[in-house]
Amino acid sequence: MGTFRDLTVYKKAFELSMLIFNESKKFPDDEKFGLTSQIRRSSRSVCSNIGEGYRKRQYPAHFVSKSSDADMENSETQVWLDYSLACNYISEESFKNLFVRSEEVGRLINHMIENPDKYSGSK
Repeated sequence: MGTFRDLTVYKKAFELSMLIFNESKKFPDDEKFGLTSQIRRSSRSVCSNIGEGYRKRQYPAHFVSKSSDADMENSETQVWLDYSLACNYISEESFKNLFVRSEEVGRLINHMIENPDKYSGSK
């Protein structure tokens, strides 16, 4: 098995976090320490939890726990996307694109949670 960077879920989560980063550059300055910071932090945390969990994949309970944390952060990102749309900081089209990507990341993370043995590297 390769590194966490080889995982499809990591690649998609990283791409999503970069799309969110670029989109959030357009947010108002008064959101710098609010919504902008929150959405960037949660979307990046998805990736960091995937990476941390993958390095501990020989311990299934730890792997599942970190994967669950990644899923939680992905859900938080969706909440901030909802706020971004409601505040008119992003367009409906951008929201749909980012949300669909986030849903896909969530499905991939849930596959990891439900099948930790497939990521253990021992098979």
